[in-house]
Amino acid sequence: MKQMIFISSIISLAVALCGCGGSDDPDPVPSVNISVQPESVAFPAEGGNRQIEVNTTGKEWGAYANADWIKVETQNSTSQKGYISIKVDANPFTKKREAAVSVMSGTARKNIIVAQDAALDNAYNAPDGYSLVWNDEFNSGSELNPNDWTHEVKNAGWVNNELQNYVNHLSPGGNPVTEVKNGHLQIHCFKENGKIYSGRVYAKVKDGWKYGYMEASIKLPKGKGTWPAFWMMPVNFKSWPADGEIDIMEEVGYHPDYVSSSLHATAHVHSNNTQVTHEMYCQGAEGDFHTYAILWTANNITTYVDGKVQLTYDNCGLGRNDWPYDDPFYIIFNLAWGGSWGGAQGVDEGALPVTMEVDYVRVFQKK
Repeated sequence: MKQMIFISSIISLAVALCGCGGSDDPDPVPSVNISVQPESVAFPAEGGNRQIEVNTTGKEWGAYANADWIKVETQNSTSQKGYISIKVDANPFTKKREAAVSVMSGTARKNIIVAQDAALDNAYNAPDGYSLVWNDEFNSGSELNPNDWTHEVKNAGWVNNELQNYVNHLSPGGNPVTEVKNGHLQIHCFKENGKIYSGRVYAKVKDGWKYGYMEASIKLPKGKGTWPAFWMMPVNFKSWPADGEIDIMEEVGYHPDYVSSSLHATAHVHSNNTQVTHEMYCQGAEGDFHTYAILWTANNITTYVDGKVQLTYDNCGLGRNDWPYDDPFYIIFNLAWGGSWGGAQGVDEGALPVTMEVDYVRVFQKK
């Protein structure tokens, strides 16, 4: 009986000790609060950028998007106050879409709802059955994305007796030949210390695209001596004109608002007057945005100005000399000064500086 009483006393003491808690127990981890402003953002079909303010009681935080059409960048993520830059690509679909950006701090989570309007039926001019595979709306940053774009670097006289020096983004004096500003790609041509500088840029120069619908909205500069172009060259280039060249849009300042398209190959090239080319008047091409496009298939190439057919050419099965257009080509934007065509009637340096602007460029391919 005494043994049973002793055991009961030990058990009672143990329970009492557990019940009152020990002073050596760690303090509970405080909960983390996250607030964001605004808590939801809406984008138009063409996409864009928005900035979100983040406040947290935690020591650091991070953010990620749960959809590949949303890109996020964080600022001051090791502070209790910071910002998220949300970039949304253009919506190629005729349905509204919605996703979220999640903010994390400790074990806490906060979602920012991201919604985007549907593309209107006429928002894109690609034919039925084509979907957007790459685009640049030039809505973020101040420079071209180096993952997408490459600058040409060549001295004056490199090609077509042109007078400009192509440089990588900045002239020797630090002035940009290309910049992203006000939602546009701007290609500047100017005179600096007695030399002319301008920009020539390539999209996806190592990969390009084989077939598709490519479209850009472009405002052309004014001035005798300008020679802006939107065109394509083969990724695996070896020799010209054997490997082909596709000129979607060209214009020269001494013949304002007349835009042209051309195809170059061994069997049709301007050097022997067999070129395939067509020119049309586009009122306001200099000074206003207009769309220039190409629909390129294995059987035909057709170019367009504001949706109207400019040039069309069929693959007649005559071989590579006539149709070297079955390889990947990459997109080029450039603003030349002078040269064999741009300077055919002289140049007016009083027109400088001049700027070519691109509102967007989009590439569609068959699904």
